[in-house]
Amino acid sequence: MPVRFRSRPRPRSLAAATALLAAVLAGCAGGTDDHQDSSAAHSHDGGAGVGHIHGLGINPGDGKLYVATHRGVLAVDGDGSTERMGDTADYMGFAVAGPDTFLGSGHPAEGSDEPANRGLIRSTDAGKTWKALSLAGEVDFHALEQVGGTVYGYDSTNGMLRVSEDGEDWDERAELSALDIAVSPEDPGTVLATTADGVARSTDGGETFAGGAEPVLAYLSWAGKGGLYGIDPQGTVHRSTDGGENWTETGTVPGGQAQALTAVTPERVLAATAGGVYESRDGGKTFTERLALSEDAH
Repeated sequence: MPVRFRSRPRPRSLAAATALLAAVLAGCAGGTDDHQDSSAAHSHDGGAGVGHIHGLGINPGDGKLYVATHRGVLAVDGDGSTERMGDTADYMGFAVAGPDTFLGSGHPAEGSDEPANRGLIRSTDAGKTWKALSLAGEVDFHALEQVGGTVYGYDSTNGMLRVSEDGEDWDERAELSALDIAVSPEDPGTVLATTADGVARSTDGGETFAGGAEPVLAYLSWAGKGGLYGIDPQGTVHRSTDGGENWTETGTVPGGQAQALTAVTPERVLAATAGGVYESRDGGKTFTERLALSEDAH
């Protein structure tokens, strides 16, 4: 049974974060066969026609920033100019797996004959085209991680963690209500998940999770020893150098509510908020703008 760490009253700011994350989780819970309904919680109009941002990564193939959004994947140049790669599908889950190789999930573009839930898909040409690998029509992954050759996915349709060695056959792991996951690059048996009660931890590869512990974070990302980061719903960045046992606030990302987080290296962090995409080169202390969203984006 999950253990809840709520033995003392929460500060007002923490209570607000908990309520906001719980609301986001409720909006993302459950599956549907109707694309319009399943993406309604993310149907914002944004700058560059991107809507809500769901994922970030640096492609080792060209060094560019790639942004997975409600309306396709964008490549972002150093001057902030963008190029849409491929279709205008809703990429709910996204991860850079290697040079020009991306993993994704979500919902197809309007007018497509694909299933409403795309399962796991993969691109080997930096997002120009995608191939269905598994679980098409069954699963919408809202979080994807690849550590070594193993893929970890949070299946928002069924509320569970799934793990695959080849991207085609999956093991069903723990059931839990989560928004994001992070897997230790040094010990893949350690998996963290963001929940409304805080960060939940598994030490058996996601078979079981202990109850959530503070802080309440929305998104997590883990890049090597000392490179574990989290961002709370309001955009405050937290860092852990001991695998999530203790957290320290490092800085705040501009732009309001958090939308995505990726640690590229232990000191380089990408974050998306309602205001756009920002990058830190000093361990989350300060951030510079990489991609702006219009003020009426949300």
